[in-house]
Parts: sequence; structure tokens; C-alpha cells
Amino acid sequence: MSEKLLAQCHCGAVVFSVQLSDGYHTIRRCNCSFCRMRGAVTVSAPLSGIEVLKGKDKLTEYRFNTRQAVHYFCSVCGIYTFHQRRSNPEQYGVNVACIEGVSPFDFREVVVSEGNHHPSDGGGGVAGYLHYSPAEITDKKA
Repeated sequence: MSEKLLAQCHCGAVVFSVQLSDGYHTIRRCNCSFCRMRGAVTVSAPLSGIEVLKGKDKLTEYRFNTRQAVHYFCSVCGIYTFHQRRSNPEQYGVNVACIEGVSPFDFREVVVSEGNHHPSDGGGGVAGYLHYSPAEITDKKA
């Protein structure tokens, strides 16, 4: 596992440390109905890789469909922090935007997992790729 990284929700009510399973090599999005609306980019951590340092009482959970995946949000600002995966219940998906100093826009290409046809239901695989290309900054002084 990697070193412990500090992470938090938008308002700071929930603060946690995370040790990623394989650095940022597991970065991905999902195209299931919930993830499409949530829009988060995630990385993987083992269940032992997350420690809530502050605000455990501020975390609220959401489960849908099979109710196996447990999605955690800050009850104050509403930011999704992490979730226990249905596809691998021994793993968390962690919102990269919560990790200190990291932005989803730091990654030029993000794999999109096939969540509409979930791996636990015989589907899975790669649905596509998201690409980010920063706009060129022009110097308007002249």
C-alpha cells in the first residue's frame, strides 16, 4: 500500500486518511445510473486503508438497487467521500477530489467502468474513456 494521504469533504466536517491499493493506477469512473449523476472519479483502497479522523458522526450512507454497495457522504456539505464496492466488498472507492492536493483534472485519461451491466451480474469491463485536455492559457498582456 501507499503512504497515508489526508482527505476531507468540502466543508471539513469529515476528515479521513487513506492508503491507496495501487496509487492512482486504479483511477476510474463508472457509468451506472448513480455514478453518472454523482460524477466522481475514484481510486481504490482496501477496507483497512481508510481511517476516519474526524466527523464519523457526520457521515451518512446511501444504498440503492441491491443495497450491497455502501456510499458515504458528508451530512453537512453533501460531498461523496468513499464507498464500499459491490464489485469487491473488500475495497473502497475513494473520491480523488477529497484527497489533499488532488483534482480529477490532474488525470488526462480516466477509464470508465461498465456499471450499467455490473460485474456482479455477469457484465463489467471497460465502457470507455474520459479525456481531459486543459485549454491553452494565453497571456493577455501585450
